[in-house]
Amino acid sequence: MTQTVTATYLDLMKATNAYDELISKNFPREKLHFDKEANQIKVIVPDESKPEAEEILSRHQPDDLWSRPFEQH
Repeated sequence: MTQTVTATYLDLMKATNAYDELISKNFPREKLHFDKEANQIKVIVPDESKPEAEEILSRHQPDDLWSRPFEQH
């Protein structure tokens, strides 16, 4: 199954650093969504990559972090 892991940050710099780290860890750009107005990052990952994505996002001290099954529209 595929998951969407979402992190919200009050600090844009923390969000930017988390996004940059995901890129450097070879998460595909087309699976990353960075909403700079909301300081929110969404990562679409298979179940086996979810723990790594959560760990990276958590490292940058998000104010909120959650995941749910990915739904295509």
